[in-house]
Amino acid sequence: MQQVLVTVSGPDTPGITSALTRVIADNHARLLDIEQVVVQRQLTLCLLVGVDPAPSAGEPVLKDLLFTANRMGLELQFHAFESNPVAAIGHREQPSRYYVVTAIGDGLDSRGLSVLADTMAQNGANIDRIRRLSGKQLDSVEVIVALPNGAAQATALRNALLTATADLDVDIAVQREKLTRRSKRLVVMDMDSTLIQIEVIDELARLHGVGEEISKITAQAMAGDIDFEQSLRARVGLLSGMSYEQVQSLARDLPVTQGAREMLHVLHTLGYKTGVISGGFTFAANALRDQLELDYAYANELVVRDGKLTGELEDPIVTPQRKADLLDTIAQREGITLEQTIAVGDGANDLAMLTRAGLGIAFHAKPKLKKAADTAVSAGGLDRILYLLGLNARDISELLESNHQNSA
Repeated sequence: MQQVLVTVSGPDTPGITSALTRVIADNHARLLDIEQVVVQRQLTLCLLVGVDPAPSAGEPVLKDLLFTANRMGLELQFHAFESNPVAAIGHREQPSRYYVVTAIGDGLDSRGLSVLADTMAQNGANIDRIRRLSGKQLDSVEVIVALPNGAAQATALRNALLTATADLDVDIAVQREKLTRRSKRLVVMDMDSTLIQIEVIDELARLHGVGEEISKITAQAMAGDIDFEQSLRARVGLLSGMSYEQVQSLARDLPVTQGAREMLHVLHTLGYKTGVISGGFTFAANALRDQLELDYAYANELVVRDGKLTGELEDPIVTPQRKADLLDTIAQREGITLEQTIAVGDGANDLAMLTRAGLGIAFHAKPKLKKAADTAVSAGGLDRILYLLGLNARDISELLESNHQNSA
């Protein structure tokens, strides 16, 4: 059987696919593959047709296809293969070697896309499919690429893309293109400077008049002079004597990060479990759990006696390692594999959690964490994370609208 690739293009109207496939069926030819894309109401439809290889035997179906396309105001081209094409449309000879590159950012103009395409070509990545994820503005695309050398090549490609886009406003993710990418089931987030826009301990320090002292300890921790637990205990010690009523007042108006509510609405509608795992404090984490309808909230418990902070913490402390362990615990409790989990954070103390998750996302983070994480979101809101799940703007809008109607 000879294979003929038929490419049809023109204005998209109802009935095109129906008419052309009917021609193929009526002529007793075989439809071997099909793929279609519509951009700005202009259709490109590809049909791989199997015809009798005898001279002129396949001509009737091709003539009828050409006549039907012309009648519908479409252009049609043929390309015959002497043997089976190496890469038929949608063909997956080695599915384990297909990866999805997601690019997110305001720098996705012609230059940005040119840089992406050039870097992929230079690193041996063959583009199989490109799909825009964002709405009216081109600020997110998904590119499916074939990588002959699998995981090692994927790592090299991501590093090359990060280097190539360093001066552009673009974030890059490279993930295996398989079912588990689109079947994530659990998202956990850090709290301070991730789910909310403030560092709670800094706000408590300001209210208690010890902001400068706590800032010095924070700087020591950032410099690596003391570890996270030492830093935390030292800073909390400076809050001794603070009224717990004053502490709780801070939880009444926590500034939730842009896009967080929209992201969580979509995730909850899709059946995801969500949680906050924080090295901060339970009074704030629990308030967010109730306000945002999170399934889990873990943080450090401040010791209160006679209505005032003692400057101590209940054990165990939520250290960086405990963050990773808590992610594991939640996943096991929910019967979810770690590959189906996502962790989001902004600081070095989130690294173990991000590494443990199936997808670790550095959100508005320092360069060191961005490089170590699977991917980063450096601008915009938390809702941009939804693009990494393969959702496009239309999917997100429909889910948000559905949620709005259900709550009305």
